Amino acid sequence: MGIVIETHIRADLDELWARTQDPARRQRWDLRFTRLQHLPRTAAEPDGAVPFRYATRVLPFLTVLGTGVAAAEPERPDGTRAAAQRFAAPHPLSPFAETTAHWRYLPDAHGVRLRVRYDHRPRGGAPGAFADRLLVRPLAGWAAAWSVDRLRLWLEHGITPERALRTWLAGLALRALVLLCCLLGLGLEPFAGLGPLSAAGAFLCPLLLLAVACAALCKAPSRGAPAARRCVRTPLALAGTPRLLDTLRLPSAP
Repeated sequence: MGIVIETHIRADLDELWARTQDPARRQRWDLRFTRLQHLPRTAAEPDGAVPFRYATRVLPFLTVLGTGVAAAEPERPDGTRAAAQRFAAPHPLSPFAETTAHWRYLPDAHGVRLRVRYDHRPRGGAPGAFADRLLVRPLAGWAAAWSVDRLRLWLEHGITPERALRTWLAGLALRALVLLCCLLGLGLEPFAGLGPLSAAGAFLCPLLLLAVACAALCKAPSRGAPAARRCVRTPLALAGTPRLLDTLRLPSAP
C-alpha cells in the first residue's frame, strides 16, 4: 500500500514545475536523492520519456545507484499538469526493488495544490516485506512529506533547502538536549535535606521534568524548518495505475 501526499503551495505554477522537474533543483530539496541526472534518450524510450540516473545515501557510509525513466505532461486541457517516474536500484541493500511516483499540479486562485502519489515494491521476500511494513514504508512516507514541505518553504518564503535543513537539525539538537537534561534530572535528588519540603519536591520535580520532556517532543517545529506533519498523508487507495505512469518501463540495464 502506497501513500498520497498533498499540500498547497502559494507559488507560481511554472516555478513549482521547474523546481520539481529540473534534476539539479530536485536533488537540493528531495531528501531521498543525493544526486539526480537526466540521461540521453534512446530509441527504446517511448515518446516524451526521459531516462535518468540517481544516487541515494542509504546509510552514512553507503550510497546506492539506480536508474529510472520519467515522463511529463506540462500542458493538459483542464489547465493542470502531471508527471511520473519509475525507478529502481539493483544494489541488494536498497530496500526498494522498484518505486513509482505520480505528480499532479492543480492550480487555483491562491497557488497550486500539489498531490504526489508514491508506491514501492520491497525486496527481500517475506522478511523484506515485514521490515517494509514495520519501518521502511513509514520512514519513506515521512521523508517524502518532509521533502515536499522543504520545497514549500523554498517557494513561499525563499528559505533555501540547505538553510531549511540546518534549521531543522538545530531544532532537533535542541529537543535532544532538553530530553537529555530531563532524563538526567530524574536521577537527581535536588530537594534532599530540605526537611518537610523534600517530600513535595521529590513528587513535583519528576512531574515537571516529564511535562518539559513531553513539551519538547510535541512542540510544533519552527516556521523555517520542514515538517512532514504539515502535509496531508493518506494511504493509497486500491485504484488503477495513472495513465502517464503506466506508459513507463524501466530500462533493461542499470
